[in-house]
Amino acid sequence: MESLLRVATAGSVDDGKSTLVGRLLHDAKAVFADQLAAVEHASRRRGYDEADLALLVDGLRAEREQGITIDVAYRYFATPRRTFVLADTPGHIQYTRNMVTGASTADVAIVLVDARKGLVEQSRRHATIAALLRVRHVVLAVNKMDLVGFAEEVFDEILADFAALAERRSVRSWSAVPISALLGDNVVDRSAATPWYAGPPLLEHLETLDIQENRELPAEDAAGEAAAEDEVRFPVQLVIRPRRHGYADFRGYAGRVEAGTLRPGTPVTVLPSGQASTVAAIDTADGPLAEAGAGRSVVVRLADDVDVSRGDLLVAGRPPSVTRELAVTVCWLAEEPLRPGGRYRIRHTTREVRAVVEPRTRLDVSTSDSAPTDTLALNDIGQVLLRTAEPLVVDPYSRHRATGALLIVDETSGATVAAGMVEGAR
Repeated sequence: MESLLRVATAGSVDDGKSTLVGRLLHDAKAVFADQLAAVEHASRRRGYDEADLALLVDGLRAEREQGITIDVAYRYFATPRRTFVLADTPGHIQYTRNMVTGASTADVAIVLVDARKGLVEQSRRHATIAALLRVRHVVLAVNKMDLVGFAEEVFDEILADFAALAERRSVRSWSAVPISALLGDNVVDRSAATPWYAGPPLLEHLETLDIQENRELPAEDAAGEAAAEDEVRFPVQLVIRPRRHGYADFRGYAGRVEAGTLRPGTPVTVLPSGQASTVAAIDTADGPLAEAGAGRSVVVRLADDVDVSRGDLLVAGRPPSVTRELAVTVCWLAEEPLRPGGRYRIRHTTREVRAVVEPRTRLDVSTSDSAPTDTLALNDIGQVLLRTAEPLVVDPYSRHRATGALLIVDETSGATVAAGMVEGAR
């Protein structure tokens, strides 16, 4: 089991996300005395009898004054079993793009729902985003159970609704916990108010969740074919030419291994050019390596003098697609809607190219149905067709996250307008 767990919380407005994170921090003894004193003081000024633990997360002054979360707030804490990075994401629909940011690197997404309301549009939207981003495990936290008398039938009804949603959105690993973030029931300690619930409290569940097991669930492309372990993906970030006595000592390619394992002797292909070579050596600041696995930043030397530049991809195993036309699912992040046929720039791994973006469909998060559209507005999720000026080297996002993810940038303003997940080449 890995010691670090990245957790994103999401849900609709006032479902209690910040209170939940504050309760986790407080009951796990991860709050400094001066932090707690400041929260108690702020709570008294608001007229509360007890400390409002949500203020442990809502650190921005504007957020505290409004009592809402408008940005992604990150908190770090550790228990004897595990270290956590918590991302508390906004609940308002206009800040859905922030949820995409928080969930993009998460191992687990906690989707909160109010027991009195059940699944609402925004909680369905957040579950959909978690599924699209291939978050490895989703926890449905049914909050405010104290306000429905800790009724088992209420929990079961919400559970059934979420099970149907999870099946439609292909959520492969999920669980559910009935909680009261305000009172602490089933957050850190098991609650006597839910004798019908046989599972662990939320923190224990997160401490014991085997994310490595979920990671080993093979990623699959649209055809259902799983990614093989020998599939290497190494985007070249920088060409390095160290000099000694005024002459280039060697030519190396710096970057991060995004998939597979590189070793000296590994045959690789440089894409999009298609040139073939073999890994001669793998270097780091601390010396050479016998191998470099996914997540390791290294400098790769090749046995042959081939033309390699920033934005190229060194690959082994089943090759990705080299294409100028691809279908992409996007979450639109900009206030200005998508301009049909508009020209944008695509940032993919270490490569940037111009492209025309054509909207195809918009997803209805309530029904999981898609309908044709000629534009996408802020927070819309839909599918677009990209036609690029230069070839991109892509995998389906469901197969390889790094080579299946991209950003769409407005050419004029330089602002990021959408985050995309490659469905496949056309």
